[in-house]
Amino acid sequence: MNEEAGANRKKFPGKGRSPRDRGQAEPRLDRERAVEELKRFIDLAVREMNLAVEWDLSSSDDRASSEGADVVVTFHGADQGLLLERNAELLLAFEHIAHRWLRLDPRLHDRVRLDCGDYRANRLAELKLSARVAAQRVRETGQPHRFNPMSSRERRIIHLELNGAPGVRTMSEGIGDRRQLVIYPVTGKDDTSQKNRR
Repeated sequence: MNEEAGANRKKFPGKGRSPRDRGQAEPRLDRERAVEELKRFIDLAVREMNLAVEWDLSSSDDRASSEGADVVVTFHGADQGLLLERNAELLLAFEHIAHRWLRLDPRLHDRVRLDCGDYRANRLAELKLSARVAAQRVRETGQPHRFNPMSSRERRIIHLELNGAPGVRTMSEGIGDRRQLVIYPVTGKDDTSQKNRR
């Protein structure tokens, strides 16, 4: 190790290690505060955007409900189509701003969700079906399949769906918002016990 690298390690002792390795506790979601702040944010945003939607907010201790989300806001009404246009672009932007409003640690983003017209459940089913179809194509052709760039949440769904699937392995490649999931065929050289990578 050169001296400069050693000096940097002294300045930034946690660099390159996970929060758990650095002794940082996993972030906690203050559910009561999140619910109150979300109510304020949603009321303000819906009013200022003149959206003709109603919304319900549910909060749960049961992480198994709503795909692990603790707080879920569900929209319905005349403008729900507007929220769902272009692959729910406005709904997802709304959720992103809500996370910023709450100043959530990125590790908590999956625990506060916005939904409309069963978009989340439909998208989950669509991703799982796409994963299975692509995996079958990879097994038949022996050629890798590269998905379009997607969020870490969506990549994780595909990784989990294909975890342990015969004849294929998954890997995320790329940087930032251009990160893609790739399904590779398992060849004789590959370790068949190797787990899928995120």
